[in-house]
Amino acid sequence: MIIDDFSPFPADHPLRRAYVASFQLAKTTGVDRSRALQLMAKALRSQQNDILEANTLDLEASRDLGLSELITDWLKLTPERLETTVQILERLGQLPDPIGRVTSASYQLEQGQTYYQHIPLGVVALIYEAFPELAAIATGLCLKTANSLVLLGGTEATHSNQIIVQTLQIALEDSGLPLGCLEILPSEQNAPIQQLVTQDQHLNLVIPYGRPHFVQQVVNQSTVPVLRSAMGNCYLYWSSTASVDTARWMILESHESKPDPVNAIEKVLIDPNQKSSSLVRLWKNFREAGFELRGDEALAQEFPELTLAKATEWSRPYLTRTIAFKVVENLEKAIAWMNTYSSGHANCLATESYSESRKFAQDVNSALTFINASPRFSRHLNRGDAIFLGISNQKGYRRGLIGLEALMTLKHVVQGNRQF
Repeated sequence: MIIDDFSPFPADHPLRRAYVASFQLAKTTGVDRSRALQLMAKALRSQQNDILEANTLDLEASRDLGLSELITDWLKLTPERLETTVQILERLGQLPDPIGRVTSASYQLEQGQTYYQHIPLGVVALIYEAFPELAAIATGLCLKTANSLVLLGGTEATHSNQIIVQTLQIALEDSGLPLGCLEILPSEQNAPIQQLVTQDQHLNLVIPYGRPHFVQQVVNQSTVPVLRSAMGNCYLYWSSTASVDTARWMILESHESKPDPVNAIEKVLIDPNQKSSSLVRLWKNFREAGFELRGDEALAQEFPELTLAKATEWSRPYLTRTIAFKVVENLEKAIAWMNTYSSGHANCLATESYSESRKFAQDVNSALTFINASPRFSRHLNRGDAIFLGISNQKGYRRGLIGLEALMTLKHVVQGNRQF
């Protein structure tokens, strides 16, 4: 194994260790990595009380930091959240090895065979706000795909992140896999993001997870390819053909993913033919469920239960139980509005019209499209390899759900038969 001698980091630097370990990890078997995942799951379950105690320290410190209610909700671990994380690691350990999987190439040579082989990316960095369990979930996804992982969490979750990573590293050591494949940068030293995301000599991918402005900060500073995650500011168009029950169910269900309702419907575009009685009925249900309701100028003037939504709100996520409503002329106008103002990762349609559903699916610029279906996000569907870190709204390297496929790349192989 040849490692470059031009690294700006000493041999004991976390990023350097992860880089070296990535070469070793790429040679491991799927059986060994699956065993490591099962050991990690067992270790997290056995350390649950200690992890929750560390999380309590972070929550107590957060009061002094003056964190918002949103970040505090993201930070707070529960036994249920930890158990879901354990189940994700267990499920990943049960899946077949995705590395080395072969698919036919789109063309073939006359005197040979051409195919693609799935290989690891190398070293992945996750930069995240709060969400301590993401350290374990990202570790599981990276380990399954034979990638090293470098973590940079927020200072608000220092104690939680440290004990989770230490627990996983002990399990890694027991498994015999290279320890450097999981590294964490010390948040207490306030390591600048830019110092990490410009290390394209060692890093192959950066995944930022958090509020939109946080994600954009990473995108702006990085010289490493970024897999941008997105949350909030998802739209629904409520067609005149769809019932109020359909619209209500889609909206309420989308907000039920805890603690981060990534695909929560926050903006609703309404066909002008919807009855006023249906609107009043819908808003009464939402107020009873604890939602804050806003509307465009016309709706706010007609219905006093709605607060006027500012012009800037239509392009920004609330990330709270807040919904804004706006009347649009038709489906075409709704699609144009979504393509201009939504976050572009999950948009929805409530309709009973087949032609409307086809037009929406074709024209809306969205990574995920939901028609008469709940957009509710889940990291663990317990079906196949449906395990996801988040959702990307970009059109570059990868778009849509961030799972195992997003952490692999392809090697193009041509196998000749020695005939020239």
